[in-house]
Amino acid sequence: MVKQKIIPPGLKQGDTVAVISPSFAIDEEKTGKAVALLESWGLVVITGKNILKKDGPFAGTDDERLSDLQEMTRRKEVRAVFCSRGGYGMSRIIGRVDFSSLKDSPKWYIGFSDITVLLMWLSKKCNIVSIHGEMPLNFANKGKTTATIESLHDALFGGWEPIRWKGEYLRPADAEGEVTGGNLSLLCSLAGSPAEPETKGKILFIEDVGEHYYHLDRMMVSLKFAGKLEGLAALVAGGFTEMQETVLPWEKSAASIIAEHVSEYKYPVFFDFPAGHTPDNRAFYIGRCAGISVNGAEAVLYYK
Repeated sequence: MVKQKIIPPGLKQGDTVAVISPSFAIDEEKTGKAVALLESWGLVVITGKNILKKDGPFAGTDDERLSDLQEMTRRKEVRAVFCSRGGYGMSRIIGRVDFSSLKDSPKWYIGFSDITVLLMWLSKKCNIVSIHGEMPLNFANKGKTTATIESLHDALFGGWEPIRWKGEYLRPADAEGEVTGGNLSLLCSLAGSPAEPETKGKILFIEDVGEHYYHLDRMMVSLKFAGKLEGLAALVAGGFTEMQETVLPWEKSAASIIAEHVSEYKYPVFFDFPAGHTPDNRAFYIGRCAGISVNGAEAVLYYK
């Protein structure tokens, strides 16, 4: 029997939330604007003591970043933990975090990109639902859609609305399953780890940014070799932005590369989902059972 995932309670005005920097460094101005936005939602915001530290590209040393993540995990009054940005760094500390306090006091963790490592760890090791959504680095980014921030608010406060989108589809059909996935590079990096994603029977979401087309092809091959593309309920591809050619052009789009590697399977494949390193980065839940319905040219992701 599949163990039911724990869904943390929705936030309410007056709740305490935390902003930490477990990966790359962030500047004070962006942190301040993010705190102001969260406070406008009626939340009490605290920040990690090392949030503005710098150690090379990182927000402090591994020990400093770990200390903030561990403290906010341990503190019961903290109802949600926002990772300020991605970049790289979560993989270096995730194996040292003690998440045992979440058994009695589950809370929301929010992020994407490099934070995929944390979301996968929470899903597989802690059995807790988390939020794939925009991070404080971009809260004040005028290039982001209104829906990016509104969907994050609604996901946290319990008013999340189904995501409707139009795009290219391969074998479009209704589907149901637990949502898993995140940044493709990070998913591949988790192979053989305690947080290696389980994908059979699930809706697998993937996205990436700044990769060479041949690297995307290689990652899809790696997933296939590992059996991660077999037996899905559905595959959902978000943004694949700022993709790069090499001296010898690959001459294929990201969508065509992905489609090639899942052509032998029977499950539906949906492209252009509004999430990832894109202006429209909608928040959705990782680890929660969902459905996808298809009505002509429109697909809808909803949670059961």
